[in-house]
Amino acid sequence: MTDVAFYHLEKSPLEAALPRLLEKTLKAGKRAVVMAGSEERVEALNVLLWTYGRDSWLPHGSAKDGNAEDHPVWLTALDENPNGAQYLFLTDGAASERMAEYERCFELFDGNDPAAVEAARGRWKGYAGAGFGLAYWQQTPSGGWERKE
Repeated sequence: MTDVAFYHLEKSPLEAALPRLLEKTLKAGKRAVVMAGSEERVEALNVLLWTYGRDSWLPHGSAKDGNAEDHPVWLTALDENPNGAQYLFLTDGAASERMAEYERCFELFDGNDPAAVEAARGRWKGYAGAGFGLAYWQQTPSGGWERKE
């Protein structure tokens, strides 16, 4: 069964948190799909992953690049897994009907947006009802993560 981890972004935006989580994903030898809310957001994340750090680089691609199987991180606004990913990252409130195909799902939501928080609570209840394993991670003042029970 897929484990779903909710990442409550309060101290830093998605643009700061996502690259760090993807780095850990690749270090673990896993592939990822990052599902965004729109094609415009996919393009913004594509640019971000090329430029987020001076000495950092995350191999990734999107439909514009083609050859999904060659990319360990795939950016999309569609509910797809064309690169055989084990991890799914949901951003911007994106939802997937293919959750069971993944080992882990990361739900990243803006903790400073009341509507995003409320939507995340609804998704939590839905996942719990479907029997998914759930975890909640909150940002620490230093920008790290602490698991809350």
